[in-house]
Amino acid sequence: MTLWLLSYVMLGLASGFIAGLFGVGGGLTIVPILLLLFQAQGFPDAQIMHLALGTAMATIVVTSISSMRAHHRQGGVRWDIFRSMAPGLVGGTLLGSLFASRVPTDAMAMAFTVIVYWAALQMLLDIKPKPTRQLPGSGGLLGVGGLIGGVSSLVAAGGGFLSVPFMVLCNVPIRQAVGTSAALGFPIAAAGVVGYIAGGWGVADLPGPHLGFVYLPAFVGVVVSTVFMAPVGARMAHRLPVKQLKRAFGVMLALLASKMLWNLLG
Repeated sequence: MTLWLLSYVMLGLASGFIAGLFGVGGGLTIVPILLLLFQAQGFPDAQIMHLALGTAMATIVVTSISSMRAHHRQGGVRWDIFRSMAPGLVGGTLLGSLFASRVPTDAMAMAFTVIVYWAALQMLLDIKPKPTRQLPGSGGLLGVGGLIGGVSSLVAAGGGFLSVPFMVLCNVPIRQAVGTSAALGFPIAAAGVVGYIAGGWGVADLPGPHLGFVYLPAFVGVVVSTVFMAPVGARMAHRLPVKQLKRAFGVMLALLASKMLWNLLG
């Protein structure tokens, strides 16, 4: 158990830095590695993806708070966008996470892979939006929030892999998009973890100790280290050149999607 806890702590260090740097909540980093660690421990194949997703979502609750505070101190959070999107995010995430327990593991993994590849392409090609394109009104942001929340709950991400490209395409500066995405990760994670706990409550043969689909040793190991690294990544995000930040974001997403695809093919 000590070796596995150390592995979770090391994962928290890496995911915390990435969460702060890119405003992605950390789930995109955590899910593939948790899958490998859970497989190595012999967890049930039928529930292993759900455990990885639920545990990752629980860690994002803590990570997003740390990252959000750091970005806010740098003036990088658009709270007007946050207020408009947050209600939709909560509703979409709750529905999606409750539905997730009924989706086969391979289908969820494939959805994760396709969506992340799409987001990576947007960043790597540096697609320029029309100069006149602006964010939609409050109703539009509410609907977009619901869509992002639903998709994010199925892949246990803070939504940054969708919300950052969306805001950039609407001419929000990349640093503000990253900072606002970090803040938006909290309502997604808070709603999502409730759904994953409820969806996994009473499911047989889950490894313990656990709360629904949240495996508690992994949760504790990740969050004790991620809270220290998220502010470091957030400070770095406000120092990197814009184009370099976007390319780094795209490369990170492409690598994670490729790793998930490799697992599926294997």
